[in-house]
Amino acid sequence: MKTIQELETKLAQPSSALINDIAALDGDILLLGIGGKMGPSLARLAMNAIKEAGVNKKVIGASRFSSEGLKQELEADGVETISVDLLNDQQLQQLPDVKNVIYMAGNKFGTMGNEHFTWAMNAYLPGRVAEKYRNSRIVAFSTGNVYPFTPVAHGGATEDTATGPIGEYGQSCLGRERIFEHFSRKYNTPLTIFRLNYAVDLRYGVLLEIAKSVKAGKPINITMGNVNCIWQGDANEMAIRSLNISNSPPTFLNVSGPETLSMRWAANMFGQRFGVEPIFVGEESPTALLSNSAKAHQLFGYPQVSLQQMIEWTAEWCLADGHTWNKPTHFQEREGKY
Repeated sequence: MKTIQELETKLAQPSSALINDIAALDGDILLLGIGGKMGPSLARLAMNAIKEAGVNKKVIGASRFSSEGLKQELEADGVETISVDLLNDQQLQQLPDVKNVIYMAGNKFGTMGNEHFTWAMNAYLPGRVAEKYRNSRIVAFSTGNVYPFTPVAHGGATEDTATGPIGEYGQSCLGRERIFEHFSRKYNTPLTIFRLNYAVDLRYGVLLEIAKSVKAGKPINITMGNVNCIWQGDANEMAIRSLNISNSPPTFLNVSGPETLSMRWAANMFGQRFGVEPIFVGEESPTALLSNSAKAHQLFGYPQVSLQQMIEWTAEWCLADGHTWNKPTHFQEREGKY
């Protein structure tokens, strides 16, 4: 893939399993925080699945829509849009009542020095949303940052691993989970806590950051020597399908690829494709922020796009100087400072 159109088409291609799940799902779908990295492609994927299933459902996206043109692009694709500041309670309460809610709002980068806003977005707002949509089923995006570092050889944290977030961002995300869980139990609201770690698109993500550093001859810090990642299209599919497994008490779900990805190995793979020798600094730590997603794979199957395919697509994208977003993951961060 070398063009935005090819990428968006691939991201919006539903599997037969998603089409079947959409057909079995009652009600419309509301995406809160649609304007982020994953929201637009998730909405288009849902729209295409609805069309393929031949059912009558709306996909509604709510956001501040700070990115110029996004609102119009989504509407052209059949998504109904609502401009809203979710922290404005009057505006929040005016949103339509919808049977299915995918909650994607949150704040990560810029947390340092702005901790109050991060906590408002990640821990206060979920309570207002949970009250508003007490009669809906909800998939609430979360993160593997709620877990502590685990030994690389142990296969990653499972849903049964005790939480232990490092830094205020991770702590605020655990706050989001706890608040959603409280209202799920209080109102018997079906809920899935969707712990994603990390989604990959050719315009951003762990693999792109490694590839760009290799191509530019920049040193790669491998202290955080291992990570997990998953193709964004697969993560989006699992998010939509998670509506059907929502429950009270909540369903907790780790979402990532099956591999523990070695940064050194990935850099060497890109080095072979670019004809350059990667430069490494530091040494791999015996622990890393890793998630075990065996439960998600049991429920939904393995991701359709393999790690090798993601690497090949990312290398092609870099060689073609494809468009990228300035949205680093900071996956190397070991002190939780974002």
